[in-house]
Amino acid sequence: MHPFLAELLGTALLILLGDGVVANVLLRHTKGHQGGWIVITFGWAMAVYVAVFCVSSYSGAHINPAVTLALALAGKFSWNQVLPYIVAQLMGAMLGALLVWLTYKKHYDEQNAPDLILMTFCTQPAIRHRFFNLLTETIASWVLILGVLYMAKPDVGLGAIDALPVSLLVLAIGLSLGGHTGYAINPARDLGPRIIHALLPIPGKRDSDWSYAWVPVIGPVLGAVLAVATFALVGH
Repeated sequence: MHPFLAELLGTALLILLGDGVVANVLLRHTKGHQGGWIVITFGWAMAVYVAVFCVSSYSGAHINPAVTLALALAGKFSWNQVLPYIVAQLMGAMLGALLVWLTYKKHYDEQNAPDLILMTFCTQPAIRHRFFNLLTETIASWVLILGVLYMAKPDVGLGAIDALPVSLLVLAIGLSLGGHTGYAINPARDLGPRIIHALLPIPGKRDSDWSYAWVPVIGPVLGAVLAVATFALVGH
């Protein structure tokens, strides 16, 4: 499989299963309705597990622009491949979100809470304060990228950690740091589905909250840069 296609497929699987568990918990009349935060965080961890397991041998399973950027900054990934990987990740995230909508379409048709509909696509803060929202995303992403850099084998990517350890890393971040912003920790994970939310003909939906959309993009980028700086400073 070509690395571009692998990143697209891996990110699509990530969002299909990750946003899928959010839809299962939040949308009315689903079997998992009101399953709670533990179900969501565990579902996202398993989404990472499946995505990494499927494509790690083809692309390294970055499935996250922040990971791709961090590896390039650390000299572990070619800068020539950064843009193609990010494009593939964004396209995959959009595809995954579209598949979630198709899977739960009848539930979206009966949902009467526009904010909940939006949250099945992208993150929303529990308390809106852009500085602290940004800080939370930066710290959570710093943990993710630092974990990637310290746990990865010489040829790195999320796949180099193996699927189970990285999924447990994401589970820990979700349980411990995810309650404030929903732990996007991945620009493509938030931006791609947000674009799809804006485009889809969902009855009664609200706007896509573009005034907040920069936070889950910039936060993971800042976290990646700080993680690489930490890794270089403290030694490895």
